[in-house]
Amino acid sequence: MNTTSLVKYAGALVALAICSACAGGSAVAPSNAALNNRYIGRTLFVNRMPVTAARPNLSPLPRYATIVPDRRVKKHFEYIINFYGTYASIFDYPKSDKQIGTINNVGGQGCTNVLYGYGKKTFWIVAAYNQITEYTVPQTPIKTLSVPSSSMPSSCAMDTSGDLAVGILNGSGAGDIVIFKNASGSGTFMATPLAREYFDGYDNQGNLFFDGFTSGSAFQLDELPKGSSKVQTITTSNTVQFPGSVQWDGTYLTVFDQLANKMYQYTISGTKATLKGTVSFSGSNDCAQTWIAKGVVYCGDAGNDNGEVFKYPAGGSPTAVFTGNFDTPLGTVAAEK
Repeated sequence: MNTTSLVKYAGALVALAICSACAGGSAVAPSNAALNNRYIGRTLFVNRMPVTAARPNLSPLPRYATIVPDRRVKKHFEYIINFYGTYASIFDYPKSDKQIGTINNVGGQGCTNVLYGYGKKTFWIVAAYNQITEYTVPQTPIKTLSVPSSSMPSSCAMDTSGDLAVGILNGSGAGDIVIFKNASGSGTFMATPLAREYFDGYDNQGNLFFDGFTSGSAFQLDELPKGSSKVQTITTSNTVQFPGSVQWDGTYLTVFDQLANKMYQYTISGTKATLKGTVSFSGSNDCAQTWIAKGVVYCGDAGNDNGEVFKYPAGGSPTAVFTGNFDTPLGTVAAEK
């Protein structure tokens, strides 16, 4: 991203900061953000809040009335999680592409208790202040974990044994990973070579992979092998421009590139990731987080300010575009009742 583009997005973020409540009165953008807009390396900060999206659309947004949750029994639910401190928009695709509910006072990324597909009855939202909350589908909070108040979590992932990994984007321990054994307790910090951690995901062997930026603002993919306390750097056989979602898809470890609008499928051998396939997305602008489910991949599109559904692994143009309330989507996840 060049300097001109950085200035453009920083100015747009000022406009977002002065936007008032969105979707439910109490959901608001951070206040007084115009006082603190700057880049540190390639990461944009608004009122000390880093943004994990590569090229968000941050034009002023109108007020919306609260959407009353639809409590009828449904199977699949999808969540488009918006800017920090705002809300998550709830959908029930493929039944409909229209919003059916809202979770207020959240924002950031999401994960659930499966490596890929629809989570089983629960999901997590990392709210990016210092808390990570678990919800029962479709929207009932049941547990909240926290990191030190000086840390700002960015991402989360669960392994098949129920351990929860949370990445630290900024503040104390920036770039580190926190492991919550059995998704409980105070968590154990694992030091990494990253300056900022963006996205993480486990493979089917219990190895944790995560990406972000180094202190020199270069993309890097790292691995915390199962049972180890030492992180190793993974070299990719192709160039990834900007960190994106890291997720196992049942066969490959996938890494999304927000600038290229492509998802790369890798096999891992030692410290090398070999590219085996590329899934290209057209019509998306900036999938700040993606989530792979059965035959589809969901995109929280910060650039288009909406949510999109693509075929997986075919990619191409979206098969559906969610309609509802959005406020700079930074995350997405899917779960079933």
